[in-house]
Amino acid sequence: MKLTSIIPALDLHYFTILLVAGLYCPVWGEITSLDVGSIDDTLNNAGVALVNFYADWCRFSQMLHPIFEEASNVVREDYPDNKDVVFARVDCDQHSEIAQRYRISKYPTLKLFRNGMMMKREYRGQRSVAAIADFIRQQKVQPIMEMKSLEELTAIDRNKRTIVGYFEQKESENYQTFEKVANILRDDCVFMASFGDVSKPERFSGDNMIYKPMGENVPDMVYLGSLTNFDLTFAWTQDKCVPLVREITFENGEELTEEGIPFLILFHQKDDPGSLEKFQHEVARQLISEKGSINFLHADCEKFRHPLLHIQKTPADCPVIAIDSFRHMYVLPEYSDLAVPGKLKQFVLDLHSGKLHREFHHGPDPTDSTPGQEDNNEVASNPPESSFQKLAPSETRYTLLRDRDEL
Repeated sequence: MKLTSIIPALDLHYFTILLVAGLYCPVWGEITSLDVGSIDDTLNNAGVALVNFYADWCRFSQMLHPIFEEASNVVREDYPDNKDVVFARVDCDQHSEIAQRYRISKYPTLKLFRNGMMMKREYRGQRSVAAIADFIRQQKVQPIMEMKSLEELTAIDRNKRTIVGYFEQKESENYQTFEKVANILRDDCVFMASFGDVSKPERFSGDNMIYKPMGENVPDMVYLGSLTNFDLTFAWTQDKCVPLVREITFENGEELTEEGIPFLILFHQKDDPGSLEKFQHEVARQLISEKGSINFLHADCEKFRHPLLHIQKTPADCPVIAIDSFRHMYVLPEYSDLAVPGKLKQFVLDLHSGKLHREFHHGPDPTDSTPGQEDNNEVASNPPESSFQKLAPSETRYTLLRDRDEL
């Protein structure tokens, strides 16, 4: 009898006890070991692949091995096709070039792939057989809701981003592309589709898809590219489904922190959509060129009281705009500065130039002083330490690589 049938939610602690006591000898699953020569072919031909990036010397990697093996056995019973779901592993010491390619910064890291494409969200859940198996089952759930009538569109939740596709037939190449995109972006958008006679009123120019943004009165947007071109379809859909300004929560904080770029955060009350709309507008207008060098985020004042206290603010002071550089937190003097042309962009540029850090420690830059009034007295200060750095991966779950070059 398999251990998972006895203890379905077995975690690292109990697994370790059993292994040390010699009470459990794991049944090794079909784990594919990947190297430079095999990784692309294996992942490109797998519907879903979960890859364990590990190092033999890492104790957390050693603890995960039997759990990962047993989870593969459980999943294999549900998905016997070897190309439907693949469990694989990469020895990062032996294949450092692969580790560098996928920016592995901690061991063990479990990354999810779909048809060869690495998903942005890695597996960060409980390290148990049941949890990993359930995660894979969730990835195999059909992400597209089929509409039996177009009237169903009137009931969609306008608090979520929705992509709707209209197709003549489900077996078409157009729908295959749509389905592939939906599988990749399933966590970012709701996907719906209709076929044949149901979709006919919307197919006056052929198969097509539209984006329904959040908000009751926001107009729909039509995709004008080729549905058979995956790259174009994916790029358009990703642009619509992944907002420029994302919400940070305790659930995704580790993921966002691990991206390694500073945060520009609006702290706002949940019942204050106006401040968020203004912030989103100004970020899109002033800072689109900075995308990739800083993360644009918004946070619930009530949930993130602790970071606010660090910058001597409370929820009563919201909305508040701040930068967390992962060393210190810097506050835009006034939320009303958002309306001053170029002020928000200069705030970000001052971070990149080091000006914010210098001024926190030494007072205003000499270049900002009034001519004739300069003096040699530097005004030191105590900049608040980063709060969001604490949401980074835990050292009790991972072996963290301090210098990524050591890969």
